[in-house]
Amino acid sequence: MLKKYYLLSPGPTPVPDSVLSAAAEPIIHHRTPEFSEIFMQVSEGLKYVFGTKEDVFILTSSGSGAMETAIVNTLSPGDRVISINGGKFGERWGNILKAYGVSVKEIVLDWGADFSKEQLAAELKANPGVKAVYATLSETSSGAIYDIKGFGEVVAQTEAILVVDGISGAGATPCPMDEWKVDIFVSGSQKSFMIPPGLAYIAFSPKAWKLVATAKLPRFYFDATKAKKNLEKQTTPWTPAVSLIIQQKKALDIIKSMGLEAMLEHHRILGEATRAGVNALGLELLAKKPGNILTAIKTPTGIDGSKLVKTMQAKYKAYIAGAQDPNKGKFFRIAHLGYMGGFDVITSLAALEMTLLDLGYSFEKGRSLAAAETILRENWK
Repeated sequence: MLKKYYLLSPGPTPVPDSVLSAAAEPIIHHRTPEFSEIFMQVSEGLKYVFGTKEDVFILTSSGSGAMETAIVNTLSPGDRVISINGGKFGERWGNILKAYGVSVKEIVLDWGADFSKEQLAAELKANPGVKAVYATLSETSSGAIYDIKGFGEVVAQTEAILVVDGISGAGATPCPMDEWKVDIFVSGSQKSFMIPPGLAYIAFSPKAWKLVATAKLPRFYFDATKAKKNLEKQTTPWTPAVSLIIQQKKALDIIKSMGLEAMLEHHRILGEATRAGVNALGLELLAKKPGNILTAIKTPTGIDGSKLVKTMQAKYKAYIAGAQDPNKGKFFRIAHLGYMGGFDVITSLAALEMTLLDLGYSFEKGRSLAAAETILRENWK
């Protein structure tokens, strides 16, 4: 049987055909009015998705490059910060901070656990003099989302800045940067922005720019002041990923034509349909507060979690994601992010049912599909 490849991972995500074809267009020089026009259109489009009036800078890197940019441009060695670690990417904030000699109060949560604004307020009260709080909008490793609006309310009452990893969350779950008082927001191209990996995005609030003026951590490639000066000239300090930026222009056109609110609602429907399907099989979600970016599902008792993921990928070509260390095999993740539709949810659940049957899990066939279809039909417009 011909086996078609189904990309159901939380990144990279599927890319629309019109966006893919843009990469085949002739390359243009990046120091030209032609490229500057496209570049500025992308920068403005990113501001729309970020929900900010501030500049959004485009970096040629993965999202981790934007995370590093957020740190090295605002801190000095020995500065005290709080980092919320609810999974692999919350952990990454702490790892980057420690690499630069920053004093980190790391709040380590069980994967999938929630953390409230009241808990954050207590931590800030117990740790006066903190320069920044690092949080994650959507923890891609666990499927959990966090109360960034509440965090913004709390941090805004202090001298600290709130820095948020929105790499998988931007465009898929609400987080209007200015309204929610986020001081630095970062994201990446390969999630809901619907292009291949290779670009990262970052914006700074006026409060964050005040820290940039006094920061002493070393930086060169990721120097935000260079990015700002060059953006005023409608260009970048270093050679940009020209084709990716052209692709991002095409993808942003799709997002703007759809409308951000409609895009967020689209992700809500896909998330609800997936969760309904999973629950119908008697499976348990990992996250206490699951988001609409991906669904993390606990591996049922008696099933080999690693084998489940490998079977879905190798046999059915349904490329979901497994759990990362130290939780390998304990759960698996199905994404519903970016350029995905209702029938992608049906495909993922059908492949999951077939895999569970192969591995000996007992359930009524078709239950997940029926549950998901109910949600999809109720919301299909």
